[in-house]
Amino acid sequence: MEDIVVSVAGKVSEYLVDLVVRQLGYLFNYRTNIEVLSQQVEKLKDARATQQHSVDEVIRNGHSIEDNVGKWLTRADGFIQDACRFLEDACRFLEDEKEPRKSCFNGLCPNLKSRYQLSREARKKAGFAVQILRDRQFERVSYRAPLQEIRSAPSEALQSRMLTLNDIMEALGDANINRIGVWGMGGVGKSTLVKQVAEQANQEKLFDKVVNVSVLQTPDLKRIQRELADGLGMKFEEESEQGRAARLHQRMEAEKTILIILDDLWAELELEKVGIPSPDDHKGCKLVLTSRNKQVLSNVMSTQKDFRVQHLQEDETWILSKNTAGDSIENPELQPIAVEVAKECAGLPIAIVTVAKALKNKNVSIWKDALQQLKSQTSTNIIGMKTKVYSSLKLSYEHLEGDAYFSFSI
Repeated sequence: MEDIVVSVAGKVSEYLVDLVVRQLGYLFNYRTNIEVLSQQVEKLKDARATQQHSVDEVIRNGHSIEDNVGKWLTRADGFIQDACRFLEDACRFLEDEKEPRKSCFNGLCPNLKSRYQLSREARKKAGFAVQILRDRQFERVSYRAPLQEIRSAPSEALQSRMLTLNDIMEALGDANINRIGVWGMGGVGKSTLVKQVAEQANQEKLFDKVVNVSVLQTPDLKRIQRELADGLGMKFEEESEQGRAARLHQRMEAEKTILIILDDLWAELELEKVGIPSPDDHKGCKLVLTSRNKQVLSNVMSTQKDFRVQHLQEDETWILSKNTAGDSIENPELQPIAVEVAKECAGLPIAIVTVAKALKNKNVSIWKDALQQLKSQTSTNIIGMKTKVYSSLKLSYEHLEGDAYFSFSI
């Protein structure tokens, strides 16, 4: 029993001695503790600056910062500000100690309480600084965020397009429909419409991912795969089309829901070769396809519901023309001619916008010349493109000025 009492008493005495020594250490080592904190703060400032350089570099390369990196920077900033304020107070205390008139009994009685408090707090903060430095261990600083569709500038809604847009969005919400077709002649506005579909699908969060890619008349499989990968925020290590297709297929299956828009199909596109999963492989994958030819969609690509994009009505033609050319075309002298020019575009958005941009801020005589050119156009053999579209593009080219005309002509 006596041995136990002696042992306990020994432990207690050791603890008390250590405690007293530690507390006295705060009194005698207060300058050292403040200096150590100052050094740790400088180390943390350097580490924080280095980390910020890494962050700035990856941001310039279009990457997004990992959350834990941003949180570390914020934590380091907060601590540095707090520690610097503390060190300013500590330095003032040390300066005051050098002046006898500011010390207790003209320096004969040092302020032990303040020394103790400052020393203890300095040591505590130095420990925090060391821990923050240790926590700067990141597996990676950034990641490649998926590219977002560039949103088109808002304009006055065209009723016919809004009706078609709403119908397409309704079809996207139908669980039994996974392939939707959008068709109409060249220049009628199919690409613009499916961009609006992508925007609305993103806004309403209908899909985890929405990717829009142009196929074009002569499909470049690697380009299509690359643009799909960009939209999904991934990078290929594979060089072959087959390897990239397998990687894309794997990546798309990882998304619970995904909308793929394939714009401007002219013939069959073998989805398997691209890497797009079939509805049987991925129930959450839906496709919106556009083409000038309805048969390409319904017969070749097996779309389940197709929507035709028609020419704009006369009132919509004028709205689009005015929105593009500006309010100046409403002056009494120019408006009748501008209305006729808009009519000559045959309700085709690409023709309306192209002509309105070319003639914007031009005088009445140029508008009259343009009207005559549009009325006297000759036919074109470009597949799927009306003469009106061709003549409007030709007119736009002819109204380019100076360097723009020269660069376009070569």
